[in-house]
Amino acid sequence: MIPGGGWQSYGMVDPSEDVDSADEFAWLEDVDSVAALEWVRQRNAETLAALAGTPSFLELQSGIRQVYDSDARIPYPTWRGDYFYSFWQDESNPRGLWRRATLAEYRKPDPQWEVLLDVDALAAQEDVSWAWNSAAVQRPHYERALISLSRGGADAAVVREFDLRSKGFVADGFTLPEAKSRVSWIDDDHIFVGTDFSAGTLTSSGYPRVVKRWRRGTALSEAQTIFSGELGDVSVEATHHATPGYERSFVRRFVDFFNAESYLLDAGDQLIRLDLPTDAVWEAHHEWLLVRLRTAWQVAGFDYPAGALLVTGFEEFLGGSREFTVLYRPQDNSALKAWAWTKQHLIVGLLVDVASRLEVYTPTAAGWQRRPLDGVPDLGHSWIADTEPETTDSYLVACDGYLEPPTLRLGQIDGATEEIKRGPSFFATDAMTTRQFFATSDDGTKVPYFVVGAQSAAPGRVLMTGYGGFAQAKTPEYDGSLGRGWLARGGTYVVANIRGGGEYGPRWHHAALRELRPRAFEDFAAVAQDLVQRGITTPSQLGIFGRSNGGLLMGAMLTRYPEKFGAIAIGVPLLDMRRYHRLLAGASWMAEYGDPDNAEDWAYLRTFSPYHLVSRGQPYPPVLLFTSTRDDRVHPGHARKMAARLKSFGYDVTYYENVEGGHASASDNKQKAFMTALRLDFLWQHTG
Repeated sequence: MIPGGGWQSYGMVDPSEDVDSADEFAWLEDVDSVAALEWVRQRNAETLAALAGTPSFLELQSGIRQVYDSDARIPYPTWRGDYFYSFWQDESNPRGLWRRATLAEYRKPDPQWEVLLDVDALAAQEDVSWAWNSAAVQRPHYERALISLSRGGADAAVVREFDLRSKGFVADGFTLPEAKSRVSWIDDDHIFVGTDFSAGTLTSSGYPRVVKRWRRGTALSEAQTIFSGELGDVSVEATHHATPGYERSFVRRFVDFFNAESYLLDAGDQLIRLDLPTDAVWEAHHEWLLVRLRTAWQVAGFDYPAGALLVTGFEEFLGGSREFTVLYRPQDNSALKAWAWTKQHLIVGLLVDVASRLEVYTPTAAGWQRRPLDGVPDLGHSWIADTEPETTDSYLVACDGYLEPPTLRLGQIDGATEEIKRGPSFFATDAMTTRQFFATSDDGTKVPYFVVGAQSAAPGRVLMTGYGGFAQAKTPEYDGSLGRGWLARGGTYVVANIRGGGEYGPRWHHAALRELRPRAFEDFAAVAQDLVQRGITTPSQLGIFGRSNGGLLMGAMLTRYPEKFGAIAIGVPLLDMRRYHRLLAGASWMAEYGDPDNAEDWAYLRTFSPYHLVSRGQPYPPVLLFTSTRDDRVHPGHARKMAARLKSFGYDVTYYENVEGGHASASDNKQKAFMTALRLDFLWQHTG
């Protein structure tokens, strides 16, 4: 229900209306059909002609491309053994280089990188538009890797074994065809693998349902089945911990996005169920078992609160003990964000009213000791970039902020911290500030948000964004492209930390889960209203942007609160909540949204399914919708159909579909710069 209006106000669906009637734009769900691709070609041509050919757009795109290609960017590394590994893209290497350097070399102003794989050369050699996906480096010897490469940036990827000594793919090594596979090293000659083995071995979400142990030199068809899940599960995976003295294998069956059955696989291939809450996030590290709770847990006479971080001995837990040490207990204004192990310590990242705080926990004879992590700046946002917990108590800590370019520091617990990398400043910030305010949502909840830019006595252009889902927090970060393309032009940037995210832990997420999803929409609208009341902007000067789940948020803003905004940009979105669970990976998100095939769930889903709420004669602002043909996570049909429906009703809608890019919507820096410029220029033009 929209305040002040009935069910029909601004396109709200009457609950008695039959929304299961024929979808006139369903043909656009056929991703690669001739008709659908011709429709895409026509829409792209219209958008290019209207937006992308002007001198101002080309100048904006060029400036953003310089940010993405800058050699001065920090090459954030993955720390494995003696090497820092980095994947790097620039103008000369648009597909990218996978490379590594020692710490001594990495800390130099201009490191001499050892190139392991040139993806551009591989793409040219094989005539395939390869995009880098990931690399699983074998522990503890670090001599081999399992490299995943996708066509055009999709989630589905091929897997190939790579020799880090010879810097080439292993002839007759472990190789998998294109699929959404899950792989993990066991030892030199065995891996765990979940993939598309044959019909019936994938879940309804398109992820592995069966996990096997595969021995080198044998056919994949001969691999030994370790575990099989159910068709309706999200996925199944097996992992191996190779730390000498703590070798263990685990199997997880993800029954939905937030719940999993967890098993220890013993030496006799027997599965031992771990008696943990299915929605808990846990990690076995050396002798310790670390558990983060999403809901409260009462066990063996102990009460542990939701959002807490617990630790106990792993062997003691297997022996039946359920007594944990509570390392972190949530507060009203704080939440656990992440953690990282060093050799002898645990570093924990917290959010306090969305500001970061890092603490170190150390096991001693007197119990776990807690203290602030030394050497971390008080200002800005800080996080642990990586550690090498098998060999050292050193850590890499990264720091930045909306107006603070990033730095990377190398620290030693109980030792010194030194800055080893500093990113460039891409825009002038002397006249700009970062401020935090709190808006009051419809139910009285205080919702934090950040306002970034130059303060002005008069209202001005604002770009506002949010996410509000899957317990993901929106934290401050430096974005040179946004700085050049929006802030430096006189615009203001706003980030709304709405419910559904993880800014205040599980309670913040659960407050907008399933039938409570409209709380997230109300929060975002409340921030928009607060901006106007404070004189920061006006509705016509307020442009908003969101992608993926944030695209659903934007669709809700369009159909519920159109009068509050001047323009809306919607990227790789969910918009058809009647069919989302039948499109690609959509079934995996039913724990977040609900099951449209369940009558009780559809009764509330239909009230915020943007595709079904579009109606004629509404004050919708101009809309930009964009997606990727190669997005195999959120189906491009969502954006296609929404654009087609809006256009059929005569609304001002712009559409662009990048051929490559997957869910990121871009595979290289050129594509990324174009897509960013398209979004920023569209919002700038329509918020004047």
